[in-house]
Amino acid sequence: MFFSNPDIHLLPDYRISPFKTDFVGRNLHLPETTFLTSYCDQRFGAGNWLLTQNGRSAISAALTYYHLKSTDVVTILTTTENFYISGCVTKTIDLFCRWNRTIVPETKLLFINHEFGYPHPEMAALSQLGIPIIEDSCTTFFSQDEAGKLGTYGDFTVYSFPKFFPIQIGGILVKNQTDFSFENVQTISEESATYMHKVVGHELAQAPYLLANRAKAFDAMQEQMKTLGFVPRIAAKEGTVPSVFLFSNQGIVQDLPDLKDYLYRQGIQCSVFYGDDAFFIPCHQHLSLDDVAYIVFQISQFIANQ
Repeated sequence: MFFSNPDIHLLPDYRISPFKTDFVGRNLHLPETTFLTSYCDQRFGAGNWLLTQNGRSAISAALTYYHLKSTDVVTILTTTENFYISGCVTKTIDLFCRWNRTIVPETKLLFINHEFGYPHPEMAALSQLGIPIIEDSCTTFFSQDEAGKLGTYGDFTVYSFPKFFPIQIGGILVKNQTDFSFENVQTISEESATYMHKVVGHELAQAPYLLANRAKAFDAMQEQMKTLGFVPRIAAKEGTVPSVFLFSNQGIVQDLPDLKDYLYRQGIQCSVFYGDDAFFIPCHQHLSLDDVAYIVFQISQFIANQ
């Protein structure tokens, strides 16, 4: 049995990230490991990747390569081409130059956001335009496109650890530009590096289990949300590992911002996919089937009382 609107001090805490309070202690006592180094060397190539404090730091470091002027334009393209884009992206670009959402003569760089684990479908064509590319894979750590080239189309790719792992900090900057030196990138502390190596190394060592649990949670969420009339906003293809459950509202919820407020009051982090009749909720490897049922229950309660 589930309940709605408990005392504010007795809320559960369902985050978009798989991190939860239990992992503070678990992460503290994990053994040191070199698995993250081995994994990244094999996937990205030794010397081609660098740990950063977060995804924003990785983006900022990549942008320095282009010596952008304040009048230059970075054009942001996304999988859905909806106007929604994280403020973490736009505020970071604002420190360098202007940004827009359509390629114009002033465009000096394409910043391509693979939204919520779903690869941008036009990467091959975009890579032929002759405009430098940064791939934003912060929510797309495990996904791959049909060509198997995601993360290699541009000069750089950026990743964020908390989107997929139970960790509080961390990102990766990956370079495909051989003349870019990591020497000028702000380094992270030894403590931060050790923390990332311990936690992410531990998680990657059991990646098959992690991915199976994410798929199990997503399938359960999709099946239960279907009973309310909802379907995924983007059709998943083979190789797609979503970072959230993004669903098309189809006019069912009359006021999506009200749904957001309501779910936060039930302890569920979520957001409207602004600019679209869509919404996203947590969906990761540390959601049990009961957790999925709780989230869907709260959405059903909102619909019944709207």
